[in-house]
Amino acid sequence: MKAGGGRVLLLLLLAPATLGASKPRLVPDVSQSRIEIRYQFTGVELLLFGAILYPGGRAPAEQADIAVVVKGPVQPLVVREKQKVAGIWMNVESARFRSAPSFYAVASSRPLAKLVDDRAAAIYELGLRNLQLSPGPGSTPEVQRRFESGLVELMQRRGLYVEDPKGVVITDGVLYRGRIRIPAQVPVGNYTAETFLIKDGRVLAGATRDIRIEKLGFERWVAQAANRWSLAYGIVAVSLSLLLGWAAAAVFRRR
Repeated sequence: MKAGGGRVLLLLLLAPATLGASKPRLVPDVSQSRIEIRYQFTGVELLLFGAILYPGGRAPAEQADIAVVVKGPVQPLVVREKQKVAGIWMNVESARFRSAPSFYAVASSRPLAKLVDDRAAAIYELGLRNLQLSPGPGSTPEVQRRFESGLVELMQRRGLYVEDPKGVVITDGVLYRGRIRIPAQVPVGNYTAETFLIKDGRVLAGATRDIRIEKLGFERWVAQAANRWSLAYGIVAVSLSLLLGWAAAAVFRRR
């Protein structure tokens, strides 16, 4: 009885490990876990790469797909809609979003619509149309959808929302690499780089790496001054603009 009980206990202890070994795992990494914004920063290309570990060490005959997502810190945003009133463009409506990603980029080995269904895409926020933007109260669903589309379009024009359906390359079914462009105007803060292994419309595995984007040197001092002493910073900025304008006018008068 004791020997049989020991064997049962051993099987129970090994069961979770056996089940875990039957599923593929991701081993991801990023080319830069810390991005420093210094003078004349023009952006950087971030490389997300890694390996897919399959049970038994063999990749299946039918290759799975990979999607990588880089998200920036969430922030409240206000979107205003302009219309022409009496020949003048004016802000007539606005919508507030409680938490929207300051940066969002997704790259995949194939178009997302061919990889996952709407339910899975919504759960994992895969794709620009599946972002959870948390609109504020007071607007009808139609108005919310219109402003959500406007916000996504605005961020796309700024290069802060990106979707690349061919941005990931898979080699030999186990190695992958994806490239995401980080623009010069990217906000600072803590970012996450998520990798998803997808097959037959389901997410089989996921992994996350952290990225820190921060300003250093003179740019950091200016940003801190703007946050800590906003009134003094505004006065100095306006005064400096007036001084430079006066100096430029004085130079042209002498010529």
